[in-house]
Amino acid sequence: MASSTLHFFFLLALLLPSTLTTATRDTCATAAPDGSEDLSIIPINARCSPFAANPTSTSVMDTVLHMASADSHRLTYLSSLVADKPNRTSVPVASANQLLHTGNYVVRARLGTPPQLMFMVLDTSNDAVWLPCSGCSGCSTASYFNPNSSSTYSTLSCSTSQCTQARGLTCPSSSPSPPSICSFNQSYGGDSSFSASLVQDTLTLASDVISNFTFGCINSASGNSLPPQGLMGLGRGPTSLISQTTSLYAGVFSYCLPSFRSFYFSGSLKLGPTGQPRSIRYTPLLRSSHRPSLYYVNLTGISVGPTLVPVDFKYLTFDSSSGAGTIIDSGTVITRFVQPVYEAVRDEFRKQVRGPFSTLGAFDTCFAADNDNLAPKVTLHMTSLDLKLPVENTLIHSSAGTLACLSMAGIPLNNANAVLNVIANLQQQNLRILFDVPNSRLGIAMEACN
Repeated sequence: MASSTLHFFFLLALLLPSTLTTATRDTCATAAPDGSEDLSIIPINARCSPFAANPTSTSVMDTVLHMASADSHRLTYLSSLVADKPNRTSVPVASANQLLHTGNYVVRARLGTPPQLMFMVLDTSNDAVWLPCSGCSGCSTASYFNPNSSSTYSTLSCSTSQCTQARGLTCPSSSPSPPSICSFNQSYGGDSSFSASLVQDTLTLASDVISNFTFGCINSASGNSLPPQGLMGLGRGPTSLISQTTSLYAGVFSYCLPSFRSFYFSGSLKLGPTGQPRSIRYTPLLRSSHRPSLYYVNLTGISVGPTLVPVDFKYLTFDSSSGAGTIIDSGTVITRFVQPVYEAVRDEFRKQVRGPFSTLGAFDTCFAADNDNLAPKVTLHMTSLDLKLPVENTLIHSSAGTLACLSMAGIPLNNANAVLNVIANLQQQNLRILFDVPNSRLGIAMEACN
């Protein structure tokens, strides 16, 4: 393996009994082949997801276009993740008859005693864990967590240390006796908001049992972006899954996201340093004081085929104080670059592919699929690591196979999030992405998640 280039190869996963992991396989059972519990990552539209639609009712292209249409809300949400920025203090209540348009991958989690199964959306850019509780007004789901059915459930008061860590607190300024239940309001996804109580209960992930896990119990909600059965935040904040389980998982996790084409298969989430791939290359994981929740990498350049695209370095430079730079995010669908960077990449791509070109939804560089053999590979240059994207992570094809589109887009400079480039989940598919938070590094290796 060259020192500066990440070569793509398939990893054969050796599943150790002590590792929280799952193999890729065509089953919706919750038991792994060794008899342990399963912690699969499931595309939200896949067969094993409770939110799956008929696979013949929509094409992969239509699915991606639909999900990518919510990226604008996602980008607005990411731009709002500013340190000490106040959250909204009131939550309107709306009808529960709403369409989900965010959250692309879910994982099975069980809360309470006895455990109650929830399919929770994974989000690397969120610090919290929350889910709808029974009696929630405006929650768009048929599955709720029922606190009354759990013998280990408890609420947290405004006087607890966990309460002070929650954003959007609505606790009274005075200290009543007895103390009030800790409550908070938050927004999510750019167009949704909710009100919740901060509570604790037992969390079960595969075979691991985590006592006194803190999460939000949603009482009322509004908007289209809230994951129906809850959110599992994997960010750096004190209330995220990773921060609450440091003694168990040491701040290390990785995932392998399956393709949106994988209706019958799932990927995997690995928690903890044991069982992580050894043949993996790393790039520094950076932290912004302005947006401390986000995982930044140092993107130094982009190549299209053999050509290093000329871009003004100011659009790539990481700035901790302003939050400018490049993040890796599990919730955005297609990779977004600041508009001048995207236009430079797109124009070089068009030079190397025969036109004519057309526009389809978020994609402005679509062409006849019989020319996709001319499509160059796109390489993302990061410190100590070059990520050469395979064709399936660069192009999206129509269901008829007649059209192929460059699966990236730009962020207009008048957008509040314009200083932020986002490496999104479509470009991460069939890769093992490893977050080693204590050592501030991000690892990437090829893996067949499908």
